[in-house]
Amino acid sequence: MKRKTIFLLAILLISASGLNSCRNRTEKTEQKKIEREEIEVLNREIEETVYPLPTSAEVIKMLTELEIGYIIGISNPTENVSKYLTSKTKALNVGVYGADLSYATLYNMNQDVINYLDAIRSLSNDLNMGGIYNEKIYDQIKNSFDDKDKLVSILTTTFNGTYNYLSDNDQQAAALMVVAGAWVEGMYITTHISESVYHVEGIVRVLLEQKKSFELYYEIAKPYADDPMVNEILEVFEPMRLIYEKLDTSLTLKNVEEITRTIEEIRQKLIS
Repeated sequence: MKRKTIFLLAILLISASGLNSCRNRTEKTEQKKIEREEIEVLNREIEETVYPLPTSAEVIKMLTELEIGYIIGISNPTENVSKYLTSKTKALNVGVYGADLSYATLYNMNQDVINYLDAIRSLSNDLNMGGIYNEKIYDQIKNSFDDKDKLVSILTTTFNGTYNYLSDNDQQAAALMVVAGAWVEGMYITTHISESVYHVEGIVRVLLEQKKSFELYYEIAKPYADDPMVNEILEVFEPMRLIYEKLDTSLTLKNVEEITRTIEEIRQKLIS
């Protein structure tokens, strides 16, 4: 994945340099238009390669826009940090707590923000990336509580930094664990914000939008399936894959109940 990013960047630079080629005015105008379009496509590919999915902050922002209240106790308790002893469980729960941090942040739950930052810092230190979750992040969050778009930007940048650090240091399997944990926790929160999720306007749309993210995750993770960590998470995700495989552009009450139950079972395996 890192090599692909470098390759795309190289093409991007070559394309950009072509804008200065000596051509007549008409050819230059047309060529610039073509190259500009090519660069935009490459930019999108690079962005997807560097971090392939919408972050949990973007997903949870959808919930705040639906004006759904914050539910105390829905997130993974920070006391569980001491249970995570392997690289796999640490990476998975950096992702889980990353989603919980987004949830607390976007609902201005100050003490929970502190607690989840501490939990993530503890796990990320063990994964040699403690510098990403430094003291500056809390100050940035605290100073931006009234601007949800800025909060999403801060959280997304931080989460992207986590993914990029692991990917760039030959820890692609761990990077995929972080993404898996964040995706599952974001879905868990989405499916548990109400006892009757199906009847909350907008939630079905959020769940359907996550189908594309899930399929993209599978596409990116499959080439690494010979790694034990990745192979195990794909097996854990198999029931969810089968559910999404048979869905189209709408969800029935039965579909939502099946997704809710399956996500709860998967999440339990991740945080236990």
